[in-house]
Amino acid sequence: MHKYFRLIRLKNLLIIAATMILIRYMIIQTILNSYGLELQLPLVWFATLVIATMLIAAGGYVINDYFDTKADLINRPETVVIGKTVSRRGAIAFHLVLTILGIALGTLVSFRIGRPVFSLLFFLTAGVLWFYSTTYKRQLITGNLVVAVLTGVVPMIPLIFEFPMLGTFSDIIFIYQLNMKVIVYWVGGYAFFAFMLTLAREIIKDIEDFEGDTSLGRNTIPVHFGVKTSKLIASSILVVTLIALVILFAAYLFKIAQVRFDYVSLIYFILFIVLPIFILFFSLLLASGKSDYHRASFICKMIMLLGLFYTIIFRFVVNA
Repeated sequence: MHKYFRLIRLKNLLIIAATMILIRYMIIQTILNSYGLELQLPLVWFATLVIATMLIAAGGYVINDYFDTKADLINRPETVVIGKTVSRRGAIAFHLVLTILGIALGTLVSFRIGRPVFSLLFFLTAGVLWFYSTTYKRQLITGNLVVAVLTGVVPMIPLIFEFPMLGTFSDIIFIYQLNMKVIVYWVGGYAFFAFMLTLAREIIKDIEDFEGDTSLGRNTIPVHFGVKTSKLIASSILVVTLIALVILFAAYLFKIAQVRFDYVSLIYFILFIVLPIFILFFSLLLASGKSDYHRASFICKMIMLLGLFYTIIFRFVVNA
């Protein structure tokens, strides 16, 4: 069974679950409670939603490894499972089971909240992940954007499924006027943060996999534009991300300063967001070997986690 856990990248799935849980309980619930409102989506259905999302993602990881075996044998042969400990037929069957279960559970939650159309999110995501593995990943920029968009959608899912449960149409209009703008501001900010950093990380990973992608004729950004240009593109994305985050965070600090200045958030933002992005920026520019790019990719992932953990600080500050 351990060999199948290697296929689904359990750590990444746990990060997806943590993202949805923290966004729901640290951001959405905190803001709703500040206006005397409560979460409406029952815990059992939220848990089902989280599991559905994890299953769809797990299916995506399996099918990606299935079609990526040749490249992985060149880029990271020690991680290859399919064709060694798991048969190709077994991998396809595992992918189908995970994906069908994920779609079924997602559809169940969609019907439960009275929005059957939301089930399309799971059908479309499963389809996009299949085509990403077979086609998009080999196309210039397209594959990077697909992964970044899907990552950015994850923080939005708890809000998307909570929104219809808040009341009738007139109630929702009233609630939106009160606080939904604030919720969208924060959840949307996390979605943007996830999108931009994932886009940068995907380019960094493509630089790391340059040798294998070149030998297989893949048209990735490093293969098409060269490693130096790719480093500049990824670095530029980091700069834009940092500028946008500083602007958004400054707007938040300025608003809350009218009541009290949030020193805790400011210190956290500087030490655990701004400083690590600077470290990543210079690490990327100075990188020259596969180990350097692998380290930069890891730093990028840690920055995303540190940004996610700020949700706990946010709840503490708002409730203080």
